[in-house]
This record gives sequence, structure tokens and C-alpha cells, in this order.
Amino acid sequence: MRLLLHICCARCAIYPIIRLANDFEVTGYYFNPNIHPTTEYLARGEALKEYARTKGLHLIIGEYNPRAYFNEVYSYQGDRCEACYRLRLGETSRLSKELGYDYFTTTLLSSPYQKHDKIKKIGEEIAKEIKINFYYEDFRPGWKESQKIADEIGIYKQKYCGCIFSEYERYEKKVNRFTHSF
Repeated sequence: MRLLLHICCARCAIYPIIRLANDFEVTGYYFNPNIHPTTEYLARGEALKEYARTKGLHLIIGEYNPRAYFNEVYSYQGDRCEACYRLRLGETSRLSKELGYDYFTTTLLSSPYQKHDKIKKIGEEIAKEIKINFYYEDFRPGWKESQKIADEIGIYKQKYCGCIFSEYERYEKKVNRFTHSF
């Protein structure tokens, strides 16, 4: 069975790739128009390309179009993360169906920092809509192992989820102190 694995970054991909290789022929898909700035997108992508090369993982690089991300987030009436998940999982499911994969899933399910239940729900909804299988597994138990492996082999470590909003939230208190320091 063939599975298209949406990958947010190399560090989050380690455990899912190991785990899924037991049951699937896995292809990685780097589609992340949410990552900002472009230098961060490129750093994560290069780290993933190198990791995929060392593991013999076939990797598809999707279009980087931050305008599509911003349009999606600003037109969405709910949680910005939900809009982002829908955009990335929607494109992953569409491509998996187009290329004849049996399943799709995402490495977002490995991070303890993501909204796991929302990702699962959105994946299942999209799968039902376009009639393709969403493979659900909670990859979080392998998170610490993935991070240890990533540190040992020197994989680039990002400091935020990737979007401009999460980058801002990292420094929000400092920005507020700065703007109110006069």
C-alpha cells in the first residue's frame, strides 16, 4: 500500500517515517506555504531534503505560495491553525488521490505542540469529502526519540511552528515591553 506523508519538517518526520515503513511504501510531501519567512521555509526544506536523501525516502516538494496561506487564514472565520491544517491536508489529500496513493497522513500528528484532535478531525473530514483514506496514528509517543535522533545527527531545529503568527507569539511579551518602554 502506498501512503503520501505530509511533512512539516525533518525533525517531526523521523518517527512517522520509521513507523510507517513497516506497513506502507511511503512518499514524503513537503507542502508548507504557512512557513514564514522564506528563509525559514528553505532551511526546513533543505534539512528535510538531506534527511530524505540519507534515508532513501522519495520526496515531493510542493509549491511554496505564502499568498495562498494568507488568503486562507484571513478568509477563514475560525481558528487560524484549523485553516492552516485544512490547507495543507487538503492539498496532500488531493495530490495523493491524483497520484494514486492509497492513504495520506501528516507528521503534524507527531508534535505535542499541534492541535492533535483538530488535525485528526480535519483529515477524516477531507478524506470523506474526496473519497480517499486518511491514515490516523498518534505519533506523539515517538516525539522524544525523534528529537534525540535529530539532535544526534544535527538536523536543523526550528523555534516555532512556522507561521508568522507563531513567530510573533514567541516575542509578544518583548514587543509589548518594547512598545511601552517610553
